[in-house]
Amino acid sequence: MSGANTYGLTRAEWSALRGLKTPHRIQRFLDDLSYNVEANGPTCLSPRQALRHAHAHCMEGAMLAAAALRAAGHQPLLLDLESVRDDDHVLAIYQIDRCWGAIAKSNYSGLRFREPVYRNLRELALSYFPHYYNLKGEKTLRAYSTRPINLRRFDARNWMASEEDVWYIPEYLCEVAHTPLLTPAQIRRLQPMDKRLFDAGLVGRVEH
Repeated sequence: MSGANTYGLTRAEWSALRGLKTPHRIQRFLDDLSYNVEANGPTCLSPRQALRHAHAHCMEGAMLAAAALRAAGHQPLLLDLESVRDDDHVLAIYQIDRCWGAIAKSNYSGLRFREPVYRNLRELALSYFPHYYNLKGEKTLRAYSTRPINLRRFDARNWMASEEDVWYIPEYLCEVAHTPLLTPAQIRRLQPMDKRLFDAGLVGRVEH
């Protein structure tokens, strides 16, 4: 690996990411990390910090997965899912055979991995709709970032290896264009979550 670009990470940190090799392994690695409940206040840990602390929340997990995808030869891409009366959700996304898949860290079991079978970003985003809800049982997903966000735009700011929180990344996600998933009429017709699917989505949930 002599001369390889590790984007500011140590050889050991880069090797840890390279060892994950596939999207499935990256997802399993994220699932095994503790969920960061931000007990000491809000955080936005870089991939280096998330590796060190062995925990991550949604945003941190997406960035860590994007870094691992980069180590596996993919571009470090994110997709932002925008909601109402709920937290937004961020995915690390990848393409295989021109189809999209996703990796994610979430407190909801249905908002994690997606196989690379979706022909476009709208299809991928819509696959999260039935599983995206708040604790009142409202279906809350409304839009997705119109284009993938390539984190290489932040390489000059050392996003992968920063020792400081990288708040500028979620701030950027809030600024990019988003595409609505539903029409106003569709939103008016939405029904509350089915109780079985509601309960299934909370399996393994960590309370804040």
